[in-house]
Amino acid sequence: MARKYFGTDGIRGKTNIAPMTAAMAMQVGMAAGAHFRRGDHRHRVVIGKDTRLSGYMIENALVAGFTSVGMDVVLFGPMPTPAVAMLTHSMRADMGVMISASHNPYADNGIKLFGPDGYKLSDADELAIEALIDSEIPLAPAADIGRAKRIEDARGRYIHFAKSTFPEDLRLDGLKVVVDCANGAAYQVAPSALWELGAEVVAIGVNPNGKNINDQVGSTAPLTLCETVVASGAHIGIALDGDADRLIVVDEHGEVVDGDQLMATIAGGWARQGRLQGNGLVATVMSNLGLERHLASQGLGLVRTAVGDRYVLEKMRTSGYNVGGEQSGHIILSDYATTGDGLVAALQVLAELVRAGAPASEVLHHFDPLPQLLKNVRFAGGKPLENGAVKDVIAAAEAELNGTGRVLIRASGTEPVIRVMAEGEDKAQVEAVVDRICDAVRKAAA
Repeated sequence: MARKYFGTDGIRGKTNIAPMTAAMAMQVGMAAGAHFRRGDHRHRVVIGKDTRLSGYMIENALVAGFTSVGMDVVLFGPMPTPAVAMLTHSMRADMGVMISASHNPYADNGIKLFGPDGYKLSDADELAIEALIDSEIPLAPAADIGRAKRIEDARGRYIHFAKSTFPEDLRLDGLKVVVDCANGAAYQVAPSALWELGAEVVAIGVNPNGKNINDQVGSTAPLTLCETVVASGAHIGIALDGDADRLIVVDEHGEVVDGDQLMATIAGGWARQGRLQGNGLVATVMSNLGLERHLASQGLGLVRTAVGDRYVLEKMRTSGYNVGGEQSGHIILSDYATTGDGLVAALQVLAELVRAGAPASEVLHHFDPLPQLLKNVRFAGGKPLENGAVKDVIAAAEAELNGTGRVLIRASGTEPVIRVMAEGEDKAQVEAVVDRICDAVRKAAA
């Protein structure tokens, strides 16, 4: 069944344009509250947000919706998405909400929902809530309207949790770390946790003003971090995104280390410690072939899923893996978290750095990525991937790269775009393959 409001990661859009309006947020609160009201106990929802200006508007609208159907609300203020997921479960809430559009610009916002177990909602739950959004939702009697309160110790709870994931026998003393919080949700908790573990911390992207989240800072714009690491003589740099569920690292030379290298670092370390489950890790079809070959050389496997952290987590849960993630740096460590957690993943990377006693450039670069190229082709309508000529070009490309690379073509789930990706050992060949497929798609869509 097609979704009307929910995308691959909650409800998202430009603020004050449907569906990301105050009216819709209130309706979502009413619908989600009604859906999760089960039993006769006092129901509770926890709400966190990032630092976007529109967060105040969306937060107030959600509070109105939840309280109108009889749910009590606990407000955290700016907190990372993984912190909201963790606190939903630890505080025995009936559900949790994160107001964020992740790595998007400040004008966007989103609503992510978590069940009482701290996991993102199932398709069935989302479809049930969508049905309620478009229906008449019974309101609570006057005496049963919910209450709302803001708590001040949420940050401290999360900092304590994050620190508990760092090995007890290690410290960060003597390590100079630059942390870029993207002017987002982790601007207070990430520098504090690193400092309390002993690091010398240089913090950037920690002055949010409502409009500068992800603006030339954070995991999707690491140039400032690269420059700061080199200029300050730091041992390593850490970049989070707006809601701190992604991680990108920079070594002491200012070279970016992506999610594939970080997953290889963590999985390799955990394998040596005998704690890697599944004898490998889970990643999406976008992870570089170099990661797959590196893991194989270590006797470890790689299971691929469709693009999206929800598919990675689903495979991890059903097949017994405890490390998974995306090339973009959304890394899930299920020993600790129910979703991607940039700070927790960073602490595992730092633990490997401390254990090795070697520079980040030596510890974190495990393989040379194969040349990989991704291009998007917009189309007005129809189904160009079902065109016979397009199928022939794709088949020829797959045959050409057989044994030395791969081709991945998929339609976007959110916009009229065909994504064409190829990778292989020869950069020129990869570029030629992608261009031929893109040309065929354009002709078919004309």
